[in-house]
Amino acid sequence: PHDSVGIRIFREYGAMFVAGGGAVVPGKVIFKDEKEVQDFQSRVEISKEVFGILEIELQSAAMKALKKAITEAENNGLKISPKESDSARRSYADTVALWESRVTPGLIHWVNQRKLDFAEAIRIRNLQPVEQIPEIFKLEEKRLFFAKDLSKSIIYSVAPPGTSQHLSMLALDIIEHKDPRVRSILAKYGWFQTVISDLPHFTYLGIDEKDLPGLGLKKVNNGGRSFWIPQI
Repeated sequence: PHDSVGIRIFREYGAMFVAGGGAVVPGKVIFKDEKEVQDFQSRVEISKEVFGILEIELQSAAMKALKKAITEAENNGLKISPKESDSARRSYADTVALWESRVTPGLIHWVNQRKLDFAEAIRIRNLQPVEQIPEIFKLEEKRLFFAKDLSKSIIYSVAPPGTSQHLSMLALDIIEHKDPRVRSILAKYGWFQTVISDLPHFTYLGIDEKDLPGLGLKKVNNGGRSFWIPQI
């Protein structure tokens, strides 16, 4: 991307675009609507599995690697399990709902604080989700934040509509993310942490860790964890 919004999205979630190991990545950083998401999802091979009471869907290559990681974890007395029912594949509507759960309360809050004009809040509220993204970012440049606690950017709370790695079915939120042994096993099978603000979130890159720097990713250590993010 060449626009400021696209570059910011790429910086936050762009590690996914180097994925190999049979993964298919989209040709854009933002899906603009449900049709674009469905068109992409319909073109890739998907596997469905039940873990406990949760049924999840991932790209087949990602699922195959995940199952290998789960088997190795079990052989070592560990577990790897999805966090919620939406821990893997999501629809465009899912990302819109999460976005609106931050945007709507935020607009109400800043209007009540008399830092945002009511008519302007209504205008933003009535925009299409993809059109809201730059408008919310502009407000946050004025320190009118939209994360759940209203103290930081919305991007550290939810992914903007159409930008989540879950739409590409190459991401999984994991319960046991705090265990370094689990993180090590996942990395062995191509699953890495790539979003610093989302600790349960792992991304299937399908590549040996030693090869990631040569693909434009840099390793960032934060809170005792290693994250691989775009070097831009």
